[in-house]
Amino acid sequence: QVQLVESGGGLVHAGGSLRLSCAASGLSFSNYAMGWFRQAPGKEREFVAAISLNGGRTSYADSVKGRFTISRDNAKSTAYLQINSLKPEDTAVYYCAADYRGDGTATRNYEHWGQGTQVTVSS
Repeated sequence: QVQLVESGGGLVHAGGSLRLSCAASGLSFSNYAMGWFRQAPGKEREFVAAISLNGGRTSYADSVKGRFTISRDNAKSTAYLQINSLKPEDTAVYYCAADYRGDGTATRNYEHWGQGTQVTVSS
């Protein structure tokens, strides 16, 4: 059974930082591109960042470029999202997802999703 478990969310002040983790089990982690998405109240889920199978390529939404960094540790079957300079508009539930042998750029190709971790940024 595939499981993606996010952690690291919380309540922070604007300008603060968080590091989200996504621990994967039940799959061959190195065969999956990993992505982070978020959904704010009343809004559609949106792409945040993705990382290729070996971590050599990353992509980001324009709204987070320069503030967010995606990474992965295939030995630990874990993906990370470092979030700096948080803004109130970053408040959302953050989800990680896995894309089998893809590049992580097409949302429709993600097969597995976690339950999400809440990030709340106060002004």
